Amino acid sequence: MTVALVSGVLVAGAVYLFMQREMLRVILGFVLLGHAANLVLMAAGGTARRGEPFGTPADPSTVADPLPQAFVLTAIVIAFSITIFMLVLSVTGTDSDDTADGATDVDIEDEGVRA
Repeated sequence: MTVALVSGVLVAGAVYLFMQREMLRVILGFVLLGHAANLVLMAAGGTARRGEPFGTPADPSTVADPLPQAFVLTAIVIAFSITIFMLVLSVTGTDSDDTADGATDVDIEDEGVRA
């Protein structure tokens, strides 16, 4: 239940950050969404029935399932690469990327010339 609540809060925070128009907030939203996805993948493996990673040779049913752990490691790498790519896009972007609310200084100057 705790994992579901935490992942729900992370998704809600990510959606809130996605609604902002600043690129840094969108990137932070993707980071939160990546963490929520990792929690959901780990919860899919069954948090209540998971034992030690290596278990005992006598009872192999107590060994942790390695598949959700492999999925989470893959998701971490993908989320990290997307974050780096988006950070590079935000650094190399220009002011004309239309990420600000309202009119820019150039639009205001153009209106003065036309009037």
